[in-house]
Amino acid sequence: MQQHLANERTFLAWVRPAIAIMGVGFLVANMHYATDAPHTPNADMLANIIGLASVALGILTVLLALASYTKKTKSINDQTFRSSKVTLISIGILVIAIALVFSVYFLMLN
Repeated sequence: MQQHLANERTFLAWVRPAIAIMGVGFLVANMHYATDAPHTPNADMLANIIGLASVALGILTVLLALASYTKKTKSINDQTFRSSKVTLISIGILVIAIALVFSVYFLMLN
């Protein structure tokens, strides 16, 4: 029972950052267009990429968390649990990629 409850907490712990990732992308895109400063086409494109990529990464994070949750539930029931490194590495690489796009975007603003 404790393992299943821990598995559910882990799933929910992945959903919270997924929502935050989507929110940050939405915030950057909206703040970009809400300012009165002149925008270049490249800055507009980067703001759109950040917004869409952040939402896509958030959705991907939830999907990977759901897949991991169901896989862990089965392996807990079968008593064959193995941790998944692929999910963590994939999300980490994608977050770094979006952070790099953020950096380029903020450099273009200055």
